[in-house]
Amino acid sequence: MQIALVADHLGPLRAPASDDYPGDGSADVHCLTRALADLGHPVTVYARKDAASQPGRTQAQPGVTAEYLPAGPAACLTDDKLLPHLAEFASALAWRWQRAAPAIAHGLSWTSGMATLAAARGLDIPVVQSYHPEAASRGRRLRPGGAARPGGAARIRVRLEAAEGRTAGLVLAGTSAEVAELARLAVPAASVRLVPPGTDTGLFQPDGPAAARGQRTRLLMFSTMADGTEVAIGIHTLTHLPDAELVVAGGPASSKAGRDRTCRSLTRLARQLGVADRLTFTGKLTRAAAPALMRSADLLLSLSPWRLSGTVTLDAMACGVPVLACPAGLAEDAVIDGVTGFLLPSAAPTLLAGRIHALLASPMIAEGYGIAAACRARERYTWTRIARETLTAYQSLAATSAHAA
Repeated sequence: MQIALVADHLGPLRAPASDDYPGDGSADVHCLTRALADLGHPVTVYARKDAASQPGRTQAQPGVTAEYLPAGPAACLTDDKLLPHLAEFASALAWRWQRAAPAIAHGLSWTSGMATLAAARGLDIPVVQSYHPEAASRGRRLRPGGAARPGGAARIRVRLEAAEGRTAGLVLAGTSAEVAELARLAVPAASVRLVPPGTDTGLFQPDGPAAARGQRTRLLMFSTMADGTEVAIGIHTLTHLPDAELVVAGGPASSKAGRDRTCRSLTRLARQLGVADRLTFTGKLTRAAAPALMRSADLLLSLSPWRLSGTVTLDAMACGVPVLACPAGLAEDAVIDGVTGFLLPSAAPTLLAGRIHALLASPMIAEGYGIAAACRARERYTWTRIARETLTAYQSLAATSAHAA
């Protein structure tokens, strides 16, 4: 089966070991394409050329080709600035598919989906649609009864996503929450299939080197440091855990942390609460360095609806690290409450501290949670399994489309 994946935002399609972790989701595209190709299905990834140095076409790996199509300026663009160039991107796709049509075309974001649907129109190419992992949580906020009233651009985006879901032959949802949100947006249930993202269990695994640490219980968080809300909760939690330290990965490079407003604010908070000596900011982390840091931790705190926090949760579980998470997005599906960690009804520091005490009450209990977390990741979230589920969905849609024709 010749597969076309469309990702308008995509860096070089290569092994992303040196990329920032968790990055922008490009690593997931790399892992999925590699797994599909390993199953014997050639994949072409189409992306908009967003850098002058990008070649027009590359063989990323055996069975995987990347094509970077000119559409607008060769620069990274936000969604609103990308929209005027989607017609050009779609035209470039259509020109290629008229000459060699793929068996399946899969749009990997809402903007990619618009281009994919436009390019496939009239060519009898079955179209699959996916959204970014934050789509479900964003959708709930945009519903009429939500806590915040969205701006006009956000409402338009939700309408476009709903239209894409009703037009595509199949929608692959990444989480149970996204399945529910698609139902509220009137996307037919028969057109929706739950296929979560995966984790690279070759890289993220319990065995391997661990980062240096002391005798304190190590709590680990990953944060974009956009506003530091979840990190502030972690800092307050430290006041209830005198034998614990908090390591925060992500945000600006460590050399720039002293000039970052959020880092300075959080450092002041830690000083005020008397826990500054137990707080560490690692700054940016490469994907290759992440597993060692995870293996050094006793527990991962995932307190943010940040769209990539679910990916971090999976990777930490694959490293044998139990997780305390808010019940949102991928973490809500991946974490089995009371088995691989805990799902928290709220992120109150006292509740967090209590759960941490319960989870780490003894080395044997903690080890049991870690073993269960690693087993859960290996049994449900390997990229080989995710690729097989994706391929099954593709084949089902292709068969239905052929029968209808």
